[in-house]
Amino acid sequence: MRAFSYDRAGSVAEAATMILDRPEAKVIAGGTNLLDLMKIGVETPAHLIDVNGLDLDGIETTPDGGLKIGALVRNTDLAADARVRKDWPVLSRAIVAGASGQLRNRATTAGNLMQRTRCPYFYDTGMACNKRTPGSGCAAQTGASRQLGVIGVSEACIATYPGDMAVALRALGAVVTVADATGATRDIPLGEFHRLPGDTPHIETALKQGEIITHVTLPPPVGGVQTYRKVRDRASYAFALVSVAAIVQPDGTAQMAFGGMAPRPWRVEAAENLLPDVDAFLAETFKGATPTEDNKFKLALAGRIASDLLKGA
Repeated sequence: MRAFSYDRAGSVAEAATMILDRPEAKVIAGGTNLLDLMKIGVETPAHLIDVNGLDLDGIETTPDGGLKIGALVRNTDLAADARVRKDWPVLSRAIVAGASGQLRNRATTAGNLMQRTRCPYFYDTGMACNKRTPGSGCAAQTGASRQLGVIGVSEACIATYPGDMAVALRALGAVVTVADATGATRDIPLGEFHRLPGDTPHIETALKQGEIITHVTLPPPVGGVQTYRKVRDRASYAFALVSVAAIVQPDGTAQMAFGGMAPRPWRVEAAENLLPDVDAFLAETFKGATPTEDNKFKLALAGRIASDLLKGA
């Protein structure tokens, strides 16, 4: 790990100012992904901004019955929150499906959204990777792609977004709020927060320089049968080959997002309008998919999981 300097922010405005003044800096809270990347030289920040002291670790009910989740709420606390377990259980189930208990004790809401891909070519600094080194190429295109993306990818990058929590947040229609050094805030629907790679895969989110995530808001409860199903190569502590967050209503309609398939949690609201016709829903959801020989199984697997959840609700 390379040497770096360190500051601890005392307020959101101070943290945002530090980020604006030090473009080479990285924000650290739980550090569950960042420190791993620093150890292997994928991330080499000259400066770290510690935000653990900010007052962003609360969970509050909103006036309309939704839930405001602070950026620093630990995954363990969020999954165990009685309101989440009762009214947004798909979120609790997704969080528990991700990582180990020790990691969930450290990982934060905002950090979970900001985690980077687990593409093996991104982690191997000896391989070409446009996400790690823009313009260097994409070794994954001709390499082992079983874990990688089937839709929303580009010639520059076929990496997937690795998280579980965000898949449930996408199904729920969550909104991310960010603030800048002036105190101004803006809301970003989660569906717009993670960018598709195009020819700039190194730009992964809609965050602007100098902005910091303050909280995530869930809309009021929508009821239904809420499920998170994750298929992976081993029973625990592995990233998803395919995951599905589903909220299915008695009339057969549903809100459904997919993980492990794309550079961001994949949900197509227009396709949901075709339910309860499952075949039409799946065809529209994955229209334009470009799988490889190694990972085309993901489309069939996602279809089987979705069909099962829709029929079983």
